[in-house]
Amino acid sequence: MNLLARMSEGPAISPVSPRRELGAYEALWLEQGATFKTIAERFASDPTAVPSDFVSAAVADAHASEVLTKLKKAGVSRFGTRLNMTGNYPAKLRDARHPVEMLYFQGAWELSENRCVSVVGSRTASEEGRRRAAQIARALVARNFTVVSGLATGIDAAAHAAAIEAGGTTIAVIGTPIGTYYPKENEALQRLIAEKHLLISQVPVLRYASQHVPQNKLFFPERNVTMSALTEGTIIVEASDTSGTLTQARAALQQHRKLFILDSCFKRDDISWPATFEKRGAIRVREMADIFDALGNGDQTSKD
Repeated sequence: MNLLARMSEGPAISPVSPRRELGAYEALWLEQGATFKTIAERFASDPTAVPSDFVSAAVADAHASEVLTKLKKAGVSRFGTRLNMTGNYPAKLRDARHPVEMLYFQGAWELSENRCVSVVGSRTASEEGRRRAAQIARALVARNFTVVSGLATGIDAAAHAAAIEAGGTTIAVIGTPIGTYYPKENEALQRLIAEKHLLISQVPVLRYASQHVPQNKLFFPERNVTMSALTEGTIIVEASDTSGTLTQARAALQQHRKLFILDSCFKRDDISWPATFEKRGAIRVREMADIFDALGNGDQTSKD
């Protein structure tokens, strides 16, 4: 059994089993009324706890076996987890209001240690919006930033694809479990990111499988909160007043991350959110220099 060092503010205090913690975390999500908020509050009440402190070993091991069976059926043969209280969990994720205790991932986890910026926006993006997303992704890659997005149709897919085509790196934070492809049209892109880049999911496999689509839609805005925490800043390319992207905008400000809004958003007369967020500290982007002046230029190198 692979063991990880359990960490506190100082040295390791005891080993943990990734498989058992996976099963215990999944068990917590199967409890009545479990949400990211209620689970985060439970761990906040005991800051040194790991999931297995709340779940019996037998229950945790049974759920772990069930998860592994489901993932194998979904074609997932290789994946990893990242658990709070162990040395490989990113401290920056604790900036989320209700931070997740465990993540699933596929691909190169070390990309999460890069300088990262989110490029996000509407699923029903205009052609011009997709063009702008691609342009921004290429500019970020040229300065060695990793492009992060949510693998949705529209702005997200355009940003991921442009980063890859430019020879850069990208991270997708998805709103479904690993091995689930939504939207279906992005399956090839998701597989490529999982193999060559980094795919992250905070969605519990068993809870997702046990409920219907309306309930599972709630995982999508929650992943935006984690996406913001993972990055130095969020760039919103295009979004309506009711877009889930605004969840990430609120999270970015709450987490003291940079929030960038393209000038084109301010010029639309059918939305009001850009002015609202600008008053709260968002940066209006008229040219790319506005982004890099706020972030620092990064490490500008050739991607030939």
